[in-house]
Amino acid sequence: MHVVCDGRGRPLGVVLTPGQQHESTVFEAVLDTVAVPQRGRPPRRRPRHVAGDKAYNHHRVRGWLRARRLGAVIPRFRNQRRYRFDKVRYKARNVVERLIGWLKERRRLATRFEKLAVNFLAMLKIAMTLWFLKKEL
Repeated sequence: MHVVCDGRGRPLGVVLTPGQQHESTVFEAVLDTVAVPQRGRPPRRRPRHVAGDKAYNHHRVRGWLRARRLGAVIPRFRNQRRYRFDKVRYKARNVVERLIGWLKERRRLATRFEKLAVNFLAMLKIAMTLWFLKKEL
């Protein structure tokens, strides 16, 4: 489960992959699920900054972000060369972890009652909708 949310922890999109697939391979697909409506303008599809954990520290992901002039708030591995890293913005990444924790508190999602991926994805989307309504699943 790969989730994207805004800076306030509101779920914006989700993509499912098999457990053995690496996060960096679906980075673009996850960001493409986002379309935030705006009055009088087309929907906003890209953030100003993208925060992720070390799993997204890949040259392909960083190149994709650089080509679109998006800020990367992703920590580096110890064996990589130095680059600018905004620790203050990275601390705000906990909103994603809190959203995932909230999703895992829903018993139906945590125990994965839905065995088919399409059904599990539907339950994730229902849970995300309920997050906005603040109802229990």
